Parts: sequence; structure tokens; C-alpha cells
Amino acid sequence: MKQYYDDLGHDAKIYTTDNLCINNNLFKNDFFILKSKKLIYLYAGFFLKENNIHIYPDPYLTFKHKYRIEAYYLIKQAGLISPLFYVGNKEALKNNLKEKHLPLVSKSLMDSGSKDVKIIRTFEDLKQLDENVVYFEQYIKGIHYIIYFIENEISVCEKPPLSDEHAEMNEITPTRQMKEIIKKWRETHNIKFGHLDVIKEELSGKIFVVDPGNFPEFTNWRNKEDPCPKICSIIMEQVKQMKNSEKYI
Repeated sequence: MKQYYDDLGHDAKIYTTDNLCINNNLFKNDFFILKSKKLIYLYAGFFLKENNIHIYPDPYLTFKHKYRIEAYYLIKQAGLISPLFYVGNKEALKNNLKEKHLPLVSKSLMDSGSKDVKIIRTFEDLKQLDENVVYFEQYIKGIHYIIYFIENEISVCEKPPLSDEHAEMNEITPTRQMKEIIKKWRETHNIKFGHLDVIKEELSGKIFVVDPGNFPEFTNWRNKEDPCPKICSIIMEQVKQMKNSEKYI
């Protein structure tokens, strides 16, 4: 992405934890791209947006992608289905959940990119968890997929359960149902590119959205066109629209 913008005449700079300082020195840049969902970059995004500095994607929407409870309601707002969730003190949940609720999937409350995801099959498995406040999702038995999208383009792969987007995957042809899910997601939240992790339930055939992502690496993007130039072009167009809208305020 840096090379793309450099070739257009921009002096693109990459900020990492080594050189990022959240202060007024950031204001010398024309616009920012929020690539990471780590909290330090989200804090920088909030700071920039509240100071009317152009940043894409919106840091508040990015935060909602990261925080699992917020993400659940993003999914519901789009009219899509997601597994039920339970969150609370580990002992309180143990005392209130019943055998019929098992198995459950334990995840970090803040998105972990499939890291430390565990299947809880018995209440004894709760002892594996270090956190006092835990987040569980209803376990959905079925086939896992990752659905990438860049505007109207879609690329779908079957993925190993509980894996991240960098795992080895097999490409499949997108179904009509998958296309409709992405259409609802994009239009509800005005999202130009990203991915959804979904599970097609074995018994019902329903597709559950288990994890949204608004800036994936596109590691398993299988369409012929390189995603990077198109994404960079989309971002530039969004920034232009932001700047043009200011002329009429």
C-alpha cells in the first residue's frame, strides 16, 4: 500500500508502536489509514477523528468490529444471525449455565484473531481459563468459511474450524445465500471491503456470522485481480468524498 501511494506522489509513512506518538505532530499528514485493530492504533484513530483529521476506515466502526459484544449487534443490525453469547464472571456463568448449553466456544472479549479460542465441552474445562470475566459463544456445528469482499467482488474459502485467515484453505464458489449476506452487511454499515467468518450449520443449513473483519490481509483472496490497488483506490475515493463534503458545511 505504501508503494501504491508513493507512486501517486504521496509521501506515505508507516506508523508502528516504535514511532507512533499520539499528539499534534500527526496533524501534518493529509490522511490516515487505520489498518490495525490494536488499541493503541484505535486510540490514535479516535484522537485524529475528534480533531477532524481524515481517517479511513472509521475508528469507531473499527472498534465495534473488535469488541465482540458490539460486533454481535452490528451483525444483528444487518438482519443476519450470529451465535448466542454469554459474558460474565466465570463462577457466575458456571452456576447459571446448564448442561444443555454445552459445548460453548470461549473467546477473548476483545477480538483476538482466533488466538486462544477454546471449545468448552464440560464445566471442568472452565478451569483452563485464566480470565475472571469470560465470553462464551454458542457452539455451531457445521462448515466454516471466510468470505472476503471488495465492493461487489467476493472470494470464499472453506477454512479449518477456529483458525485465522492465514490458515491453508480451499476455494469454493460463492452461493447465492453468501452473496446476499455480504450485500446486507455492506449496505447496512456502508463498508467497502472486509471479510466475514461464517459457519453453515450442519442440521439447518443456516449461515451464522461469527466474526466480522473490516481490514483483513486478504491472505486467501483467490480472485485474479490483486486486491491492494483496488483497496487503495477505494480509500482515496473515500477521502476525496470526505474533503468534498467539507466544502458544503
